[in-house]
Amino acid sequence: MKKLIILGCISLFMLSCGSTSIEKSWHEPGTTISNSAENKTFVIAMVKDETSRRIIEDILVQRLNKNAEVSYNAISLAMLKNANVNALDDELRKGKFTHVLMMRLADINEETSYVEGTTSVYYSGYGRYYSYGAGFYSTPGYYTTDKNYFVETTIFSVKQDKLIWSSTSKTVNPTNIDKTVNEIADVVAERMRKDGFLK
Repeated sequence: MKKLIILGCISLFMLSCGSTSIEKSWHEPGTTISNSAENKTFVIAMVKDETSRRIIEDILVQRLNKNAEVSYNAISLAMLKNANVNALDDELRKGKFTHVLMMRLADINEETSYVEGTTSVYYSGYGRYYSYGAGFYSTPGYYTTDKNYFVETTIFSVKQDKLIWSSTSKTVNPTNIDKTVNEIADVVAERMRKDGFLK
């Protein structure tokens, strides 16, 4: 079994942590990752906003081993948007990276559900019980809409040029990017450990 990269990955994107959970995951059979000085990870947040990109990459690198590096210092947002593969190859080669971790927003959808109202009855005596209809206290039901964010996290082996880990996480009604990225890191790391991928 080949020991691949570190990537307490993100300790990244627990099976269920707060409002974030793993919807699905996959890893290359027989492949594991571990903390090792030999491993070096290039972290890319594939988002359109530069500020968000920097926040995400900084958080992920903090959660990885000391050999993880952000991509925003080497690859501009324009290069990222143009998917300049040659520029990426150059950086991976120059930096002697062994793995690439990429994170992207895969989908956003809204889910509407009905929350039933509550009814209670107050009894003060047999007369009240007899005419209990007057004793109902009701809270009407209502509809609520949740916004679900699906984030895909992938890890590639540079040497093999192949995907070795993939997961899709779901976050319901995120309100803070730092909190959300940390939750994703937690659920991904927990799933890796559960699957025996993260050693």
